[in-house]
Amino acid sequence: MKNVLFAILALFFVVSCGTSTPVVKRSVPTKTVKKSPDLKPLESNFSGKVNAQIQEILKDAQKYLGAPYKYAGNTSAGFDCSGLVTKVFNENNTKLPRRSEDQSTVGKQINIRDTKPGDLVFFATAGGSRVSHVGIVHDIGSNGEVKFIHASTSKGVIISSLNEKYWNKAYLFARRVL
Repeated sequence: MKNVLFAILALFFVVSCGTSTPVVKRSVPTKTVKKSPDLKPLESNFSGKVNAQIQEILKDAQKYLGAPYKYAGNTSAGFDCSGLVTKVFNENNTKLPRRSEDQSTVGKQINIRDTKPGDLVFFATAGGSRVSHVGIVHDIGSNGEVKFIHASTSKGVIISSLNEKYWNKAYLFARRVL
């Protein structure tokens, strides 16, 4: 019985990192064009300049690097992906919905080439096109590489790259909140 319960809990954590619950189907932003399958660098339109408000958001997100993953968590004791985003933006006087799916409707959808630090990137980690994960763009490399801070179910709060095959495949779209 313990093994069955453990297997069900493990499956639950693998499927989603957020506090997402089934909702009535509604309009979800469409996918933007992904990078090519061979992960060639993107041409980024990022100027390299980040305003003070975004610098504070990134500083606050970075202070949670290494925090463990915790389902429905939104404190330094443990975060899920949307809990991290909500906490960091709330610390900077910007209210966001708690669930990643709801966060994916805030702000303006932007092309991945137009992302800059502080923007949000959304993923379908369970396949399909339903938002199940979110991260905060941390940096855009000179080669267009988009790095983002997020709460990984396996590693806690870390910085990952859209150049990683898993994240590149799961990527849905980006949005600008600020």
